[in-house]
Amino acid sequence: MKIAILTMGTQGDVQPFAILGQALKKRGHRVTLSTAKNFEGLVKSYDIEFLPIEADFQEFLNSEEGKKMMKNPFRAKKNLSIWVYPLIFNSMTAFYKLSKESDRVIFHVKTMGDYFADQFPEKMIKANVIPAIECTNEFVNPVFSALPIPSFLNRLSYKLSDLGINMMMKPVHEFRKSEGLLPKFKKPDLPSIYGISEQYLTKPKDYPANNHFTGFWTSQSQSELDKALLDFINQGTPPLLITFGSMTFETKMDLPIAINRLSDELNVRVIVVKGWGFNNTKKLEENPNIKVIKSAPYDKLFPHVKAVINHGGIGTISACLIAGKPFFTCPVLYPLGDQYFWGNIGYKKGIALKPIGLKNLTEKLLISNAKTLLTTETLYKKSLALADKIKCENGVDKAIELIELNER
Repeated sequence: MKIAILTMGTQGDVQPFAILGQALKKRGHRVTLSTAKNFEGLVKSYDIEFLPIEADFQEFLNSEEGKKMMKNPFRAKKNLSIWVYPLIFNSMTAFYKLSKESDRVIFHVKTMGDYFADQFPEKMIKANVIPAIECTNEFVNPVFSALPIPSFLNRLSYKLSDLGINMMMKPVHEFRKSEGLLPKFKKPDLPSIYGISEQYLTKPKDYPANNHFTGFWTSQSQSELDKALLDFINQGTPPLLITFGSMTFETKMDLPIAINRLSDELNVRVIVVKGWGFNNTKKLEENPNIKVIKSAPYDKLFPHVKAVINHGGIGTISACLIAGKPFFTCPVLYPLGDQYFWGNIGYKKGIALKPIGLKNLTEKLLISNAKTLLTTETLYKKSLALADKIKCENGVDKAIELIELNER
């Protein structure tokens, strides 16, 4: 089959789809992944065809307007026509063209593929790594999980997402008009696959039968850890790893000073993955017990570390789970966003500490939580036990099985 994979967002919204695309290609399918142009290198590293979208969603998120939207998406209306509407119109146009030419279309909901799926519903499959679209009574919408929403409003919380989507409908209507599609339409009932392990989050009993949790979409990376990093790892006891993802972030404290004090007070070596939030790491690089890196394959790195302090992206957390490493989540997106949701599941399972929003984190809280994370033996025992169960799954194979079904 000719398979189109459509996705938009940050690296956590792209890499799992690239992994899935690579596996589909190995099965003999012709695969084209379409996403923002800034992910060309990432996508091509998985040896699949790439169709760039003339939009850099990550650049927008790190702009002043993007930061405003992430803090409160319901108030950031002023510049939608300048920033967001052209992005949506242009991306939908490209996605639709590729979809028409393909036999099967796997799409992330951020691509707005729902809004042209009525043209060929038989080949459309929704694919996500966050269960934030389908309503359920079993848990609150992950995007709002840090808010004090009572459980009896769980299902209603999913309707809050519709308010944000309604703000984006103008370019959708313009797109349909430009393509000669009827202005009035109904989104079809489509099958959904989620790159989520049921060992970590059980699929809700009230989900439709055509919704499937396949297991995480992961693969063994082809790249290796560089020699300088391996040398640091091998110089002593397993280090603590700190990463806050690829987005910019705000903190009350001087983060480099706080990490230096953490290392000194707890006598622990630290690996810091810079991301975009560490604008100045000179103070860290001067400390021989701290190694600062731009990036590394997590499947190769995490087995060497003691524990992980992270931002709560499901890609990073799944790497912790597979490696059997306990973690402490400090969401960059807080109180809105799914990062708190994933971190809090780990806390409830006894493999992680209670999440604290990064912007609310103080130096004292960082050091005290790091100490607890490094010294609580039960966290390690439960993390290893869960890892054994997750390693028995193969989320990519299960997803491909569902994609290849002739009848759904």
